[in-house]
Amino acid sequence: MLLPASAALWFLPFVVPIAIWVAWSDLATMKIPNKAVLALMAVFAVVGLIALDFNTWAWQWTHFVVILVVGFLMTITGVMGAGDAKFAAAAAPFVMREDGFNLIVIFGICCLVGFISHRLARLSPIRKMVPHWESWERTRDFPMGYPLAATLVIYLGFALVY
Repeated sequence: MLLPASAALWFLPFVVPIAIWVAWSDLATMKIPNKAVLALMAVFAVVGLIALDFNTWAWQWTHFVVILVVGFLMTITGVMGAGDAKFAAAAAPFVMREDGFNLIVIFGICCLVGFISHRLARLSPIRKMVPHWESWERTRDFPMGYPLAATLVIYLGFALVY
């Protein structure tokens, strides 16, 4: 991990509530609110100026642009939802380019664990606690905001340790 632990320490208190909001909203409505995406971008814009040196902070915005373009292409081809693409783009500046492989591994594990836990929860008493969640009914769709949010939090958490 090449994200400085000090930067992760600055980002985490702000990112965790937004990640919970994104995961919960996507599970409940199969939508990621634009306000959550904008909030995440605002965290990087403001906290990033404190947590990172200016040159690093400025260059990290290129990650937003690249992932937004890739996400847009994936959305128009039906590979992912627009909210997922926007959230991934907003999260991209938090990730150092050199950590790309690590992020892919974390994301893969989060997708697998997220999918299995969601499907098991749908069959468990948990479903009765939140019966209104749209993700229970959409059997062919999966709320990707859940593993995307977890990926960002876990990535930042690992940066504290490594």
